[in-house]
Amino acid sequence: MSTIRSICVYCGSGNGNDPIFTEEAVALGTAMAEAGIRLIYGGGSIGLMGTTARAVLEAGGEVTGIIPDFLKQRESLLKDVQETIVVPDMHTRKRLMFERADAFVALPGGIGTLEELVEQLTWSQLGRHKKPILMLDTKGFWRPLLSLFAHMNFAGFIRPGLNVTYLVAEKADDIIPMLNTAAHRGALTEPAPEAAVIGERF
Repeated sequence: MSTIRSICVYCGSGNGNDPIFTEEAVALGTAMAEAGIRLIYGGGSIGLMGTTARAVLEAGGEVTGIIPDFLKQRESLLKDVQETIVVPDMHTRKRLMFERADAFVALPGGIGTLEELVEQLTWSQLGRHKKPILMLDTKGFWRPLLSLFAHMNFAGFIRPGLNVTYLVAEKADDIIPMLNTAAHRGALTEPAPEAAVIGERF
């Protein structure tokens, strides 16, 4: 893979309590549309999910929403997208999101966002894929998780050879350039021999 054609965005079904979270979601969606990159996301119209999708659409981009049948009402299915896939369960949703994406971006969110992010980090750690994984660290949102990774490493639970690789962006405008650089290299940066948790921060 040398070109990012689609990005799976994980993010909250809420907006958070700071307008910057919404502003950055809009910036990412707009940038994706301008770059001709399709959004793959959870299909809802609420929270940062809906904000990102609408920003892509308003800028002329394309969106695929993948949503379990039982969440169509709870997450208010966004009907304006070019493609909607209704699936029977969460496992199918996550598998299709993985298959259709060239890269993964985690915006701020709750437990569901964390679970989706960590699953992709785990699959990457186990060598199941080399697709870039990036966290948008708006206002330091992901820093507690990054500290936990470092703690796991220090305690010996992330061992050499089972490296956790990811990218960290401070601003939405940095995301696409970082992902394209990673894609051109064929994956994320090769980990240093002494490190078990590798992150790049712009």
